[in-house]
Parts: sequence; structure tokens; C-alpha cells
Amino acid sequence: MNQHDLLNVRHASLNEAKTAMTNMLEKRPSNYSLDAQLYNDPHMFRIDMEEVFQKEWLFVGMTSEIPKKGDYITVEIGQNPVLILRDGEGNVNAFHNTCRHRGSILCTEHRGKVANLVCPYHQWTYDLKGNLLFAGTEMNKDFDMKQHGLKSAFCKTGGGFIFVCLGETEPTDEFDDFLVTLDEYMEPYDVENTKLAVESTMYERANWKLVLENNRECYHCSGSHPELLHTLLEWDDTEDPRATQDFLEHYAQQSNQWDAEGIPHKLKSFGEVQRNRIVRMPLKKSTKVMTIDGTAASTKMLGRIKNPELGSMRILHLPNSWNHMQSDHFIAFRVLPVSAQETIVTTKWFVHKDAVEGIDYETDTLRKVWDATNEQDKVLGERNQLGINSIGYQPGPYSETYEFGVINFLDWYSSTVQKNLNTK
Repeated sequence: MNQHDLLNVRHASLNEAKTAMTNMLEKRPSNYSLDAQLYNDPHMFRIDMEEVFQKEWLFVGMTSEIPKKGDYITVEIGQNPVLILRDGEGNVNAFHNTCRHRGSILCTEHRGKVANLVCPYHQWTYDLKGNLLFAGTEMNKDFDMKQHGLKSAFCKTGGGFIFVCLGETEPTDEFDDFLVTLDEYMEPYDVENTKLAVESTMYERANWKLVLENNRECYHCSGSHPELLHTLLEWDDTEDPRATQDFLEHYAQQSNQWDAEGIPHKLKSFGEVQRNRIVRMPLKKSTKVMTIDGTAASTKMLGRIKNPELGSMRILHLPNSWNHMQSDHFIAFRVLPVSAQETIVTTKWFVHKDAVEGIDYETDTLRKVWDATNEQDKVLGERNQLGINSIGYQPGPYSETYEFGVINFLDWYSSTVQKNLNTK
């Protein structure tokens, strides 16, 4: 079989996979887990990457990670290396991290600072806006430098969060409304005056959807997360059907204090199936933040915050991020698929920019709860994947009381994939 025939076979196989995926998603009961192929098949995974991770808004990092001109971070979205950097006017821009000469990676480090972007292969040089400045003297006289700037990606910020979209067109949805609300709800934290204290990267042998499903319910928490439950209350919001009267009274007392300080807290959701949601929830009584004993993690509170019992403001962004904003630090989580059964989960802890490690905070105290929780979730996700790979697996029912967040996620996933497949 020659290369042309092989490409035709691969193209046919992908089209067959798209047809099969559409049929599975159209026929699935919304309160049941997905067919096994949607969790473990490489063809289905490729469609996930093309129709979700290459077309939808993705969380990549926080603006305080690149506070000054020339600061950058890099991220791998499947096989697409992306560069996010701050230009001379303070704007945050995103580019495909590939040289316009012969495609070499430009920035090879996870984060850094540059005056200009210089390709390490042949020294083609770009400014911080992606314009080509130097291509050597070897190019012919007709070579047009203006036509060979870096390829940009859509990039937006809100409340200190950075989002990129790799699609050819910008998604038209409620995303801008979400960004406006992020600005409002994140204002007390003054993200620009925070800094990254520590981060972890965890490799999980599970499909990315299983990672998200696990996050979207706390049905498993009592049996798996003793460290987390020292401080966390399991309810999703005040409308949670499991919420007790004691919890509602605790919320009312805390929210009165938040109102007095001008701290936003009411549930805001965007999209028919809550693709994006923000809500502030109290932690357990007499606890301040998500540490093992519930005491402060840093002596310096964030932004204009004065009340140490600010609970946790939970921010969800599908398909790849959840977050916990607290009085003295916040935690940002990012999920990026690697293959049909591999996922990278990155966790970042941020503190006030003037906080000094060893004096104002200890990294072990910051990360102990979520290091333990992430490892426990990794075990759960990998066991889940192994079970789904079995020929004995068939989709099972979700609890509409305890797992409504999972149902919402898969409703969003299903409608998004079908919409994007049908708009070609």
C-alpha cells in the first residue's frame, strides 16, 4: 500500500469514527455513562482533540505568571505547542510555538523571559507581537517578511485567567459574559499582585473525560478524601438537593459577612448545561482555608480581603479547569489530554506577591491537602479506566442527586461535539 492509499484509509477510518461517535452521542441516555469507545478508542480521542480541544476555549494559566514584558509560558495542547506571552503594551498574546521557517519549536522551556523570540534552529527572530524581524541574508530578494509572522491563536483574559482557542474561528457563545463575571468575582483577589508559589504536574492513565467526571461529583469523597473533608463541605451550592438546614444557616451567616465586605458569592452559571459556573461556598465551621487543620496557609491575605473565613469560590470552566479561590491563596487546576487513556493534570498554588516562602508561607502546608487528593483521584481514575476497558463494561446510571454535575458535563460534551461535527 502506497502513502496515498494509506492516507485514504486513515481518512475513511476517521470518517467512520465520526459517524459512529455521532450515533453513540445521539442515542445515549443522558443519565448514563458513555460507551467504552468514547473513553478508550484512539479514533474517538482524535475527534475529541479536533472538535473540543482545537475549537473551544481552554484555560492555560494566570496573568500573574507573566507579569512583565517578555515573560512567557508554554503549554502543549495535544500535538500543538502554544506560547503565551506579555508584549510591551501589557497585552497577553498567544501564538503557535512553531517557527515560520521550518517549524521548529521556538521556546523550549516551560516558562521564561525574552527580549525577542529567536528560533534556536536558524535564528529567525520575532518581536513580542509575533512580527518577523530577521530571517537572515540568505532569503531571496522577493521574500516578504510581513507574510511570515507567527501564527496567532485566539486569546482572552478575565479575572486574571488566560484562555486560548486554537480554532480557525472564534466560538460564538456566552463566553464573554463569563469573562465579565470573572472580572467582577475575582476583583477582591487582585490577581495581578499574586505570584505562583508552587505547581505540580500529575500524569494519569485515564481518559480526560474520566478526570472531569471524577471532579464533577463528591459522591466518592467520604470514602476517598479524608484530608480534603477536614475543611470541604460537599454541597455544590445552596440549591444542592442534599443541603441540610444546618448548612443553609451556616451559609447565611457567612454570606452576610461577605456582603458586608463587598465579596461576591451568589451562584452564576453560563450555558444551558453550566459549562461555566462560579459560586462561593463556606468551608466547615471554624476553618479558614483548605489546609490539613483549616488554619491559614499564608500570613498575607490576597488583594483587599480582610475576612480570613472567605470559604472557597469555586470556578468551573469546561472542558479543562476547576479552581478554588480562598482568602490567603488560590488553587488553579488544568486538564490536558495526552492520548485516549492518558491525561496531564496541572495544579498551581498562588499567594500574595509579597509573601515570602519560609516566613509567610510554607509550600508543604499549601499543597498537602491537594497533593493527597490529586493522588487519590489518580488512583480512582486509573481504576475506572481499567474497568471500562473490560469487555464486561456497559454504561451505568448516574445518581441525579449526587452526580448531577457529571450529567451536566456529559450533556455539554455531547452537544459540543455534535455541534462542531455538524458545522463543517
